[in-house]
Amino acid sequence: MDMKIELVSIPVTDVDRAKAFYVEQVGFNADYDQRVNEAMRFAACRWWSPTRMPPGLSWWPRASRPAR
Repeated sequence: MDMKIELVSIPVTDVDRAKAFYVEQVGFNADYDQRVNEAMRFAACRWWSPTRMPPGLSWWPRASRPAR
């Protein structure tokens, strides 16, 4: 069975600063940013995209993964 992490919640005190760090420094894609009310805001950043992998990572389609 393949197990994978699909979503991780990271509470932050400054959403703009956290979003800038993950997008500009780490290279994530900013996918979602919604203010629910004055006290609550959700932002989602994704590190993986089918056309762009971060440097140093490799990915194999399921059918061609090397044997473990």
